[in-house]
Amino acid sequence: MQKPNNFKSPPRTVAILAVPGIQLLDVSGPLDVFAEANAQAGREVYRLRVIAAVPGDIRSSSGARLVPDGVVGQMRSEPIDTLLIAGSPNAAQVRLNDTVVNWLRRVAPTARRYGSVCTGAFFLAAAGLLDGKRVTTHWALAGELAQAYPSIDVDADAIHVRDGKLRTAAGVTAGLDLALALVEEDLGRDIAKRVASQLVMFFKRPGGQLQFSRKGEAAPSGRSALQQVQRFIAAHPADDHSVDNLAARAGLSPRHFARLFRNEVGMTPAAWVETARVSAARRLLESGRNAPKQVAVQCGFANADTLRRSFAKHVGVTPAEYRRRYERA
Repeated sequence: MQKPNNFKSPPRTVAILAVPGIQLLDVSGPLDVFAEANAQAGREVYRLRVIAAVPGDIRSSSGARLVPDGVVGQMRSEPIDTLLIAGSPNAAQVRLNDTVVNWLRRVAPTARRYGSVCTGAFFLAAAGLLDGKRVTTHWALAGELAQAYPSIDVDADAIHVRDGKLRTAAGVTAGLDLALALVEEDLGRDIAKRVASQLVMFFKRPGGQLQFSRKGEAAPSGRSALQQVQRFIAAHPADDHSVDNLAARAGLSPRHFARLFRNEVGMTPAAWVETARVSAARRLLESGRNAPKQVAVQCGFANADTLRRSFAKHVGVTPAEYRRRYERA
């Protein structure tokens, strides 16, 4: 961690590049964190700038318009301390023009640190600025980023990742977590905690982003007979779903059923049963009416400890932590 700011240095310019169609919170969230850091420090530690990729107001994905401070290649010379690029819902399909790509390639290496919020990682990747780096992005597009750019090490669960000068944040609100981490780097833990308190946000968010993901939940696949078995499992998670019982339901021998299931569904019957039980547990925990011990019984887990281990493996947090997210006051 860097030595906290002594409050006497000149303001550090934080520039956020926003392309048409950006998700507004990818820009406004980090800006509010840095602005609150200024308030808590009692001076302008950060000078905040929004840079547009093309001339004119920036229309966000919600339809709201953002007035930028300048346009790529047309702003007066101002050293950038921290450069971030915001994401957009269709970032994987957007191709930046050569002017923006060349600007990123020229400016990012000169900044003290640079990075992305959410799917902004796709823009940095297209500019060749993520090669050989460990990064994160929104969980729903992490696989697509990794497939499109094999040289990048994509962590689909991390809230934000630091790799040298590079900083990347996961989906949307994770931009606030990243900005808060940058404030802690610069100004120390005390001010960062005060910023978090004022903005009513976690100082350190529990768990990773996969706790918000519905990707990988049990969904029927394969031939009709196998899908019927999977739907039965999902509807009755607490039943005895041994291979013998499931094979009998499908009208197949246990050996043939297990082989067919693995080939067509892509996992063993036991693994699918565990996934289905975790999916059922998530729904019960979200209702806020069931303690983990009750959920374990209703979803077919031997005990609360078995539920905890399976849940942490699939979701990334414990059942108790997950339940607290949905607990009613």
